[in-house]
Order: sequence, then structure tokens, then C-alpha cells
Amino acid sequence: MPSKTSPNTLTQGRAKRALQVGSLATAVSSSYAWNALKQPFQAADEKEQERLDLHLKNALKIVDGSHELRGAFMKLIQILSMRSDLFPTEVLDILSVVQSSVPPMDYDLIRAQVENELGKDPEQLFQRFDKKAFAAASLGQVHRAQLPSGAEVVVKVQYPGVAETVEQDLKNLKALLSALTLIARDVMRQNFDATELYQEMEERLREELDYVNEAKNIAIFQRLFADDDEVIIPRVYPAFSSRRVLTLEYIEGYKFQNVLAPGVDRELKDWVAVKYFEITWQQICSFGALHTDPHPGNYLITYHPKIAILDFGSVRFFPDEIRAGYRRLTQAVLARDEKIMARCFLELGYLDPGDDPEPLVRILYLIFEPVLEDRPYDPRDFHAVERAREVTNISLRHRIFKTPGHRLFLVRALLGLESYVQQFGTVTNWHRIFVSVAG
Repeated sequence: MPSKTSPNTLTQGRAKRALQVGSLATAVSSSYAWNALKQPFQAADEKEQERLDLHLKNALKIVDGSHELRGAFMKLIQILSMRSDLFPTEVLDILSVVQSSVPPMDYDLIRAQVENELGKDPEQLFQRFDKKAFAAASLGQVHRAQLPSGAEVVVKVQYPGVAETVEQDLKNLKALLSALTLIARDVMRQNFDATELYQEMEERLREELDYVNEAKNIAIFQRLFADDDEVIIPRVYPAFSSRRVLTLEYIEGYKFQNVLAPGVDRELKDWVAVKYFEITWQQICSFGALHTDPHPGNYLITYHPKIAILDFGSVRFFPDEIRAGYRRLTQAVLARDEKIMARCFLELGYLDPGDDPEPLVRILYLIFEPVLEDRPYDPRDFHAVERAREVTNISLRHRIFKTPGHRLFLVRALLGLESYVQQFGTVTNWHRIFVSVAG
């Protein structure tokens, strides 16, 4: 591993970042090569344990590197940390540290960024601006502040130079992704395609760097949820915002992690699980506008209770024909109408004319198992890893590899939904809830 840099700076310069990313990729892939050489001389149990230990050590290396490089590299790790279909629990536990433990950047750099973007430093613009970051993420950090009007706000400030480092990382990450596929293929027996993840990273990161675009996304979601008094979309303050600074109203509430903690009222947990399920499928089937970043820090539960969505940098808008196609597909799955399902596969680009739809029908029945029967269902009975293996086996056996662009972001959001629903452990009639929003 290269020597550590200060958490207060971004590692810049393509050659330097390439060296660091390349060194990490080499360290990870070399450790697997050495492990493979030793395997013929080890007993079966010893091989399995050593492979798991190796994965844990490499996961730690990746987390350490993500703190050092920030930007696109850290965003990649955050996406990977949610892929329970690709990685064992022990690896996910380590990768998930990135979701909540990002060190903040030095305040002088943040002050300079605000002045460059808004023409004045924070002390002149705001009645109060907390120097200590309220939250820090991969592409920027958030500070609490107070407007001259007295309104309490949060100010999201993009790290200086992060746009340049994202461009550099997008050119250098392929080697690291190649090394990471070994974990998925070795332990989870998954035919993981790194190209898909790279494409998702590239498209979403470019959007997330533009806070003007994020403000537009917020305005759209405010209109979409205008009639739902249980959903809060924060207000934007345009006079205190720009392409790299975004000022939003401050919302008080609990994070998802707090609600998931032992001792929290079961009624509240159930309300959150059902509401999050409803609004996710509403976005897919009714709005055609999907919040695709199910990071636990992007949601708050207020005391009412209401659910607040906080980050709109990563939003996928589906054309009307795609949105309508998914709605028809969900209705066909519920009705077990396999002829309509087959037509939807063609319309949505999952199959070509002449392809046999039967394997994909079986895959959807596996995925939608919790909502197919009109009865109470415990989401913890849905074993995601086992289902993922079954889906992969069917896909490989029948060569189902088509991945239309809209699938990439949809899958990410649904994996996040599945993860939260299982963690909340809400036993209810998910079929009736699904029919009410998607059927």
C-alpha cells in the first residue's frame, strides 16, 4: 500500500492516483495468486478458511484505500458494500464502514470553495456556519448553518478538485474492479461483470458532481410527492447554492440505523419498512423517477413520523415507455401471466426476439416470492444469497446476459430496498401492499 495522505486533502494528479489505485489492485490480485498456488497442498477446510481470511484482509485494504483517495474510489466501495448478492457477510461488514466513517476535509479548503462558488466566505454569507462538518461523504461534506433570516439549514460543499479526481479515477478503476471480481467469483460463485458497475459509476458520478442538477431533481420530487404528507423533500435555497454548493433546509430526525436498533418500538419499525417499500415502488411504476442511492444516511425518520429523503444527486428518470413496461411487468408477475411477461421482456430489452422467456420467468418468480401470495410473509424467510445463486445459475445455464441501461440503477435501488426490509423484519401481507402501489 502507498503511504497515507492527510484526510484533509484529496490525492490529485492522474499519475499519482493511478499509482495508488494500481498498487492496491496489484496487492489484492497478487494475494489471490499466492493463495491459488498454495491450495493443492491444503485440506478442504483449511482452503475454505484461508480464502475467507484472505477476503477479509483484502476488504480491509480496500476500505483503507477508499479513505485515502475519496471521490470516485470511495463511491465505488459504497456501492459494493450493498451487494449482498456478490460478497459474503464478513466482507460486507468491513466495506460498510465506508458508509459512515469518512474523515472531514480541512475547513480552510471548504471556506475557499464556498467563496469561489458564492462570492463571499461562509462567515459573511451566513449568520452562523459551523466549522465542524455535520456529515462527510465521498464527494463532499455537509455543514450546519443559519441563514440571515434565521432559518436553520445544511450546506453541502463539494470537495475542491473532486471533479478532476473523478475523471482520473474513472480511467484508473478498471484494474481494481478486475481484482474485486475474484471475490465474487471465488466465494459467491457469481459471474460478476465489472463493466456493468463501471458504466453505473460513470453515468451517476457525472450527475452527482452537478449540484444545479441535484436542485432540479429536488424540485421534481417535491412535485411528485406533493400530495403525500408522510414524505418530506427538503427546500432548496437558490441564493445560497451553485454548481458545487447546495443549501437545504435542516430536517431533524433519526437515521435508519437508529430505527433499526434493538429496543426501538416495533410499530415504528413496521411503519418505516412499509412506507419505504411503498415509495420505492411508487417511483418505479407511477413516477418513472427513481432515487437510486439507498445509502442509509440519505433517509431520516422524523418524530411525526414522516420519512425524509435527503440526497438527490443520483436519480434515474425512465422514459414513459420504460415506466409503463415495468408496471405491466409487475402486474403480469402478480397475475402469473407468462405471455404478457414474455412480451414485457422484449419491450424492456431483457430478451431478443426468438429467445426462450421461460428461464427469465423463473428468475422473476424467485425475486418476487415475498409478494406473490396473499398472506403474511416474514422477509427474513427470503434468503437473498441463496436466491442470488439460483438466479445466477439459471442465467449462466441459459446465457441470460442482456443488461439494458435502465436495469443497472433499478437493481441498485431494489437491492437497497430488500436489505432494509429484511433488517426491519416486518411481518405483513406484502402482496396486498405491492398490489396497492404497483398492481
